[in-house]
Amino acid sequence: MLIIDGVKFDIPIVSLKRTADFLDKYAKRTEDGNLQRKLIGVYFNYQLKLARSTKVSKTEYQKLWDKLTEPVEFHTVVVPGESGNYTFTAYFANVGDELLSQHDSASYWKGLTVNFTAKSPARKPS
Repeated sequence: MLIIDGVKFDIPIVSLKRTADFLDKYAKRTEDGNLQRKLIGVYFNYQLKLARSTKVSKTEYQKLWDKLTEPVEFHTVVVPGESGNYTFTAYFANVGDELLSQHDSASYWKGLTVNFTAKSPARKPS
């Protein structure tokens, strides 16, 4: 299940990859070789791959494409989490798919992927 900005999309998820990216305010080595570091937080980012358009309605696929390519800065995203769903604010990057076939002026697509990059850290140092 995928929910973006409160809208549920009924398109099967083929793959959902998650990374925990550590972002520093600064990280530098001193003259004696020790690392000085100020951690801002840990960001949970996702890469999503969805089923090809022949497995879902053309309307649903187009609705999702339109949402993923909407020219806004951030979206609220709900993805599967470890215990229920995980909700976060993200921007979208690297949205893409590939033409599978065309029949009677209808185009069918495969390999729809998108990266969700978190706006703020999921975890902060104490």
